[in-house]
Amino acid sequence: MSVPVIPVHRPSPPVDARRWPDVARPPQVSRVRAAVAERIVRRAIRPLPLRVRLAGESEPAGRGGPLMEVRDPRAFFSRIAAGGTIGFGESYMAGEWDAPDLVGVLTAFAEHAATLVPRPLQRLRRVWAPAQPVGHRNTADATRANISHHYDLSNDLFTLFLDETLTYSSALFRGFPAAQHLLADAQHRKIDRLLDLVEAGPGTRLLEIGTGWGELAIRAAERGARVVTVTLSAEQQALAARRVREAGLDDRVTILLRDYRKITGAYDAVVSVEMIEAVGAEFWPEYFRTLDRLLAPGGRVALQAITMPHDRMLASRSTHTWIQKYIFPGGLLPSTEAIEETVRRSTGLAVTERDGFAPHYAETLRLWRERFTERADEVGALGFDETFRRMWTFYLAYSEAGFRSGYLDVQQLALTKGASA
Repeated sequence: MSVPVIPVHRPSPPVDARRWPDVARPPQVSRVRAAVAERIVRRAIRPLPLRVRLAGESEPAGRGGPLMEVRDPRAFFSRIAAGGTIGFGESYMAGEWDAPDLVGVLTAFAEHAATLVPRPLQRLRRVWAPAQPVGHRNTADATRANISHHYDLSNDLFTLFLDETLTYSSALFRGFPAAQHLLADAQHRKIDRLLDLVEAGPGTRLLEIGTGWGELAIRAAERGARVVTVTLSAEQQALAARRVREAGLDDRVTILLRDYRKITGAYDAVVSVEMIEAVGAEFWPEYFRTLDRLLAPGGRVALQAITMPHDRMLASRSTHTWIQKYIFPGGLLPSTEAIEETVRRSTGLAVTERDGFAPHYAETLRLWRERFTERADEVGALGFDETFRRMWTFYLAYSEAGFRSGYLDVQQLALTKGASA
């Protein structure tokens, strides 16, 4: 597997303070607080399979492994002292640290995520970790803005690094390492597996919650299903509608710009791919009750969901993270236990099948990241500056590391509704 080399000594251009106010300059913190943060970070790094070199130090510290170069230690530790993991990500965005193998560095951290912060500080997490902004709660009014923040960036941006199916979720490969030319087939394999779970075929009334750019709806309609698919992204709706027209499937696919809570009707099958991550924990019961309400007796649901360990979900569910601040406002990954418990308590549905395939998501993200890196100049030509490109590189590498380390999983789940329900 090739690892794109990032030049770690290339100076970063100035950060636009109007667009990136929290990245443009390090926060002001006391020397004591910065010193405490430095002590904690050095202690956390010591046992990791990682080498860390601070500017001014001749040799990197650590036990070996991928190299992390900290160009501006004062700014780096100040950001961590003020914002924890948010500061860690912002420091990368600002160019204050870099790594030739960014995924390798982030994987080393992810593999030891549970022990990086000393236990006494873990118990005080609510004191030192920022809380999620109230405005990011996924109420019916706020959800569209949260979705728009990510998915309405630019269809052209996503087209640059996704394959021709424009599928923005984990693919399912036949083997590893995967190659770019195999990605579209792997996405169809994933989609077909989900459609098989709900037995989609001629005449099936199928609801999709989370349209994306329309590939699953097209694939289901080609099987003969009658598809209603809903999204909150105006950009996605417009491009998905065009793709459906070009496929000659207007008579079988209806695309609605609508919140899942506002859907009506009865369906034989419901499919939702990596959408539950945008629902928010307080709304999980409502989400699953909606699936139950919309599903006809004897119907089936197929979900694809990114999951995290239950204890880590409980520890982090009320705090604000870098991913939530910059990539997915209001997002929260569920645990498998949370999904099954919510389904059991809130619905008449039952989880009947579950299968995880984390390594496939790691490969999917690697292919996206490599293509994003290769086409960085084209991303810039769309108006996305260097700070944005570093942010997205970090996001894709951070996510890939989560799956490579086993910290994250991706699951396909089948839920059924009894004929007597």
